[in-house]
Amino acid sequence: MVHKPLFVLTCLFFVLTLCCGILAPAAPADQGDNSSNELMIIQLDGSINPGTALYVERGIEEAQETGAALVIIRLDTPGGLASSMRTIVKAILNSPVPVVVYVGPRGAGAASAGVMITVSGHVAAMAKGTNIGAAHPVTAGGKDIDKTMNKKVVNDMASYGRGIAENKGRNGEWVEKAIRESVSITAEEAREKYVVDLVVKDMDDLIQRLHGREVYMADGPITLKTQSLKTTYYRPGFRDRVLKTISDPNIAYILMMIGLAGLYFELSHPGAIFPGVIGAISLILAFFSFQTLPVNYAGLILIALAILFFIAEVKVASYGILSIGGLISLTLGSIMLFEGVGVSLKLMMPTILLVGGFFVVVATLAFRAYQRKPKGGAEGLVGELGVVKEPLSPEGRVFVHGEYWRAVPIPPSEVLKPDEKVEVVGVEGLLLKVKKATDPDIEHPS
Repeated sequence: MVHKPLFVLTCLFFVLTLCCGILAPAAPADQGDNSSNELMIIQLDGSINPGTALYVERGIEEAQETGAALVIIRLDTPGGLASSMRTIVKAILNSPVPVVVYVGPRGAGAASAGVMITVSGHVAAMAKGTNIGAAHPVTAGGKDIDKTMNKKVVNDMASYGRGIAENKGRNGEWVEKAIRESVSITAEEAREKYVVDLVVKDMDDLIQRLHGREVYMADGPITLKTQSLKTTYYRPGFRDRVLKTISDPNIAYILMMIGLAGLYFELSHPGAIFPGVIGAISLILAFFSFQTLPVNYAGLILIALAILFFIAEVKVASYGILSIGGLISLTLGSIMLFEGVGVSLKLMMPTILLVGGFFVVVATLAFRAYQRKPKGGAEGLVGELGVVKEPLSPEGRVFVHGEYWRAVPIPPSEVLKPDEKVEVVGVEGLLLKVKKATDPDIEHPS
């Protein structure tokens, strides 16, 4: 039996962590009455990914359906995926309900993709003690884009950010500088440079200062009246929470690797059950998150090929060549798995080494079990030692493996006497074929 405590504990810890993120209670909310005097707050914390983009989109849609008079997106983000950022920006720009983007509370920040989201709001506000900037495009792993693509991506993002800012009457030149040079400024500096419209103490101060402010919508200017609005919080659904948790490329990658390792362990050692269950759940979650991420199927095929190499190592005596090929294929597949984004190298390399080592160890144990001599049945008796109880001339009784057996000597002409030590060389039904033990000093097997 193969011991599996490390795998079990690792998977259990990860699943519990994931469940805590998914099942954590939503922000407290007052119950709205679906009337036009409602102010909806959408809290956008953490990285910008497909899950958070869908969450904001649905929040704005619900505000429109319930007839809310105003939406405030309370933003605190280190950045995220450019595609998800564009989804949020489009939802804000095309919203029929005025959207205020508020960087808060104190200590929060709007970095990278958060810059574009902030300047896209009909009103952009920041709490005191917050900052905005550092919007230079990088990969999802935090590394700079290679030189070949860098100029193209930076130019595209700079023109995009500048266009949004100028469309809202804000400092497009500074936004472009934040993208090209990764500059960052405080809330007060942002107000002085016309990057944002307001610097406030907190949410209550923001709501008070929005009253009577004129904002420009697609249908023309409107004046905000916030003093009589009832505040509600948008409650994300279970699907939103799941997507928000697993839409990060790093989380999706870990889920896939745990899923593959768990199913491989179960197939190699049927009956373990727990690794198979965890593996199946992890793979389903990984595929669910893949639908929101730009998956490169060549990378996925390379990872599947790596698994096939590890499985073949059990059957083929390749002297480690298949395992090495599997590790190479696993590494290349991991690097190529997502288009336009990348898994963090600090996460990828230890994961490859850990999972690759796991596959190799399990394959080795399975290979040894495959080659090991059977312990039971007729095949398990061959090679066992016993002692003669009745003379074999030509047939008698021997004591082998804790039981009495009928036996005949090999060759048939040889006579074996009681207490002589014998070795089983064959089995025909319930009759053993034995020969005199080659080592007369061997200990009695019983």
